[in-house]
Amino acid sequence: MTTSESASVQAARPTRRGSGLGPLWNAFKNIAIVFSFVVNVILVLVLLLAPDPVFMVKSQVAEPLLLDLDSAFAALGETRIQSIVYITDTMPVVFDLPLAQNTDVVLVSAVPLQAPATFVLPGGGGAIHGTVQLALPQGMALPVALNLMVPVSTTVPVVMQVPVEIPLAEAGMAPAIEQLRAVFSPLTGAVQSLPNSTEELLQQVVNTPQ
Repeated sequence: MTTSESASVQAARPTRRGSGLGPLWNAFKNIAIVFSFVVNVILVLVLLLAPDPVFMVKSQVAEPLLLDLDSAFAALGETRIQSIVYITDTMPVVFDLPLAQNTDVVLVSAVPLQAPATFVLPGGGGAIHGTVQLALPQGMALPVALNLMVPVSTTVPVVMQVPVEIPLAEAGMAPAIEQLRAVFSPLTGAVQSLPNSTEELLQQVVNTPQ
């Protein structure tokens, strides 16, 4: 065989470089598929056969926590703030005071009196008309009857403790509290709709429309 014929024969032969990797790659893919399937089956079996911790988290942690939050928000709307307000101020007082009573007044100085008088002489001697002058001494007590209106205009100090009770709902907190409850309401409903046991989970799976 000549050199030219040998070259043509070699050119006509198909190259086989890398042909040995094909079966190995296919085998690796098959093994990976089988391994993934086995892992998924094992995980599903673990969830189906030992789901108690998951259900415990739902029934003993998540659901009570959300319900307690909703109850706390509802109770917040019924809360009343009780406190004491201390007031220190002055208050004007203007009024008429009726005064009607008997009392004694004491003269602070002598009071002169002058009044007309008639003196009748005994034995038919006639009468003498004249004027009597006298003075009431200082310090003399005179009984009087008071009946008058006394105007009063003054200021008095005010110091008091006023108990205060404020309902939060009536103070404008009701909308904010309802918004807080509305934020957690969908999450609470979603958690409550989750199954509590494996039997409920299987029943939901069976009853799920295809």
